[in-house]
Amino acid sequence: MRNYAAVGLQVADIFLPKAGTDLLKWAVIACDQFTSEPEYWEEVRCLVGDAPSTFHLILPEVFLGSSEEAARVESTRRVMRRYLSEDLFTPHEGMIYLERTTNGCTRHGLMIALDLERYDYNQGSQTLIRSTEGTILDRLPPRIRIRSGASLELPHILVLIDDPEGTVIEPLTAQIDRLEKLYDFELMLGSGHLKGYRSTDPALERQAVAALERLANPVRFQSRYCVGPEKGVLLYAMGDGNHSLATAKAIWEQQKAIVGMDHPSRYALIELENVHDAGLAFEPIHRVLFGLREDLGAAMTRAFGDRLRLTHCSGQEEMIAAVRGQAGGPPVTPEQIFGLVTPAGFQLATLSRPTFNLAVGNVQAFLDPWLKEGGAEKIDYVHGEEVVCKLGRQAGQAAVYLPAMAKTDLFKTVIVDGALPRKTFSMGEAKEKRFYMECRKIA
Repeated sequence: MRNYAAVGLQVADIFLPKAGTDLLKWAVIACDQFTSEPEYWEEVRCLVGDAPSTFHLILPEVFLGSSEEAARVESTRRVMRRYLSEDLFTPHEGMIYLERTTNGCTRHGLMIALDLERYDYNQGSQTLIRSTEGTILDRLPPRIRIRSGASLELPHILVLIDDPEGTVIEPLTAQIDRLEKLYDFELMLGSGHLKGYRSTDPALERQAVAALERLANPVRFQSRYCVGPEKGVLLYAMGDGNHSLATAKAIWEQQKAIVGMDHPSRYALIELENVHDAGLAFEPIHRVLFGLREDLGAAMTRAFGDRLRLTHCSGQEEMIAAVRGQAGGPPVTPEQIFGLVTPAGFQLATLSRPTFNLAVGNVQAFLDPWLKEGGAEKIDYVHGEEVVCKLGRQAGQAAVYLPAMAKTDLFKTVIVDGALPRKTFSMGEAKEKRFYMECRKIA
């Protein structure tokens, strides 16, 4: 392990399953995906069986609140200990460079560990590592229950850097022939292809760290984003997995007085990606309401008054085209358009004089109090137009179809305005999410 304090980075010892492990069964998708589609996770269960798999090391959120939750929390700890005692892993020191291909597009990443002392998920944070969206504290306890007794961490955390010149990760792409290939395989259930390479060249490591140091230079940072010294340098912005990183932070704060500042739990393993990577797409996260007790359109009309105009669409294609046809990011536009999906059909909602820069902010500001007042039983956050349209059309349900934000707006918006409304964007759709592959020992 090597630490680079100036940029809050550790080159960690990373565990991968030993040669001969069936990687198709080993790697599974992030635990917070397909939460309204239990049939997906049942298919994973059947595919994996008793084979070594990260499925046995995580708690898919589809099981939260179910009769399986407590048993799965305990079984994850037990299986972690068993895999370690059975010597299932091979340790690898050095940065691991990744290529993930889905739907003909490839995005590039780098496995490193980040210093949780340089991270604060609270609103208004000025730390080097920062949340891009609001953190929902109610989502932390089940994750804390798992990690607090875990001997391994398995990240589905994706962290972004704003590196338009491609100085950190892209040099590794150019040197791929010099890297040691660790894995190269198809992911399960049509989720694309994953390759991993280890960099053992000290010069490549120093080059990547030096590039990060340039991005973190305070004078350069202030000039680039047109801000003053009161704005702390934002080098690492959360892409996916903020609640997992917040969980690691919460546990570290509990433990550090006991275990000391050099303990492995001070760091969290993540995948680093460049927000300018051509293979990285920002997708909207839509809202699905279950157990409706009131018509969604009528409730919105009452809340927004004459600022909201609802018009019927001939079908989902017309609704989707209209929502996609608008810009997704700041500054505030005179009107914002989003879609409503109900058993009665599809509508466009046009909101004038919006309060928030993004449509998702105005929608969430309505949904939060409406749900507390009993307008619906629960809400879920889903990816993909087919899923949101299918769920919204079912009896007793409705959905809000939201526009995407421009990924180039992310860093400047977070630096100037602070964290975005929660669940504002997704880096790709559900099957494009990070798969659990690498592990790190934390206890």
